[in-house]
Parts: sequence; structure tokens; C-alpha cells
Amino acid sequence: MKVKVVTRILEANERIAAENRKLFDEAGVYVINLMSAPGAGKTSLLERTAKELNKRLRIAVIEGDIAGTQDAERIGSLGVPVIQINTGGACHLDANMVNEVLGELPLKGVELLFVENVGNLVCPAEFNIGEDTKVMVLSITEGDDKPLKYPLMFQESSALILNKIDLLPYTNANIDKIKKDAMSLNPSLKIFEISCKTGEGISGWTDWLVKNVK
Repeated sequence: MKVKVVTRILEANERIAAENRKLFDEAGVYVINLMSAPGAGKTSLLERTAKELNKRLRIAVIEGDIAGTQDAERIGSLGVPVIQINTGGACHLDANMVNEVLGELPLKGVELLFVENVGNLVCPAEFNIGEDTKVMVLSITEGDDKPLKYPLMFQESSALILNKIDLLPYTNANIDKIKKDAMSLNPSLKIFEISCKTGEGISGWTDWLVKNVK
């Protein structure tokens, strides 16, 4: 019975995700589902990205959190259109949650929409929200065991952001192991080594975004 219930939930989510996809296509918006564990640096990455993409791409953001509006306020302070979704306890965003706020977000004129998912290394990878691609952020401080412990997120993502590389000398993480294990799960995975604090690697990431959107 549980399997049937889960199947029905996923099927319903796929139907709504297809509706979202149609809306995005009609508006000409490229959508990235941005995922990570809590504290990996998704919002910091979006702040750096917004500044770097200024005058290159028009972006908007949907912020997903269990509670609070701090991240949306940070993004909004940069002049980026942003909508907050608070799940009230759910560990991920689903297609219906995104669909319900699309009417409040001015998609006209937006070229790139980031959906910052709830911090979680499991559930967000399971739910399609109508995005063009999934991107994962992994902080070096999380350790080098995450690809093999949480394989689905690495398998589902098109790109992996290895964030906080400025802290690498102060950790025991083996960055070569992370990349090797991640690539063993997803040979086509694009990997970026980035420091949101120093700005290292940001330009390579934003150039990749522009190439995909244009």
C-alpha cells in the first residue's frame, strides 16, 4: 500500500511539473533547481551569481525554506525579483508549491530562474518541479564521503558546485576523492570549484550559465 501511495504522489507531482514546464517554456525562462545540505552556501552562491551576471542575464529567485524569510531578504536587497516559499516542515519543494507562487513572480523579461530548494541531501532530488536542470552545491566542510552516501542527488544533477574551497587547507576533505566518486556516479557531471567568500571560480560558473541560457 505504501508503494502505491508514493507512486500516486510522484505521478501527481510529474503532472504539475509538466504544467510548470509549459509556463516556463512559454515565458522563455531557463530554470535551475538548486539543491544542497543546509549551510552549504546556496544563498551565498546566488548573491555572488547575481552580482556577476549583472547586465548579462535577467534573473529571479524562488526561495524554499522550512521557515523564515532571511534568504529571500538577502536576495531581494540586490534588486532581484524573489518569492519565498515556507514549507512548514516539508523537507523539499514539490511542483505544486512552485506552481502556486508562479502567479506572484513576474516571469516576463526573466531569462534565468533559480529555485533554491530546502536544505536536504535526499528528498529534493526525487521531486521534479519543472526545471531545465538540477545543480548541487557541496561544501568542502561537509567532508568527502557525501557522493557515495547520497548518490541520487549527484546522479540527478547536471553540475556540482564544490563551495568553500578557501577552507580546504583547514579540513581533512580530499577534493580529488569527491570528484572521482561524483564522476563515478555521473560521468557527465560538470564540476566547479568555488569560493563564494573570495570569488574564486565564480566566473567559470556564470559563463556556464550564460552558455546554457543563451
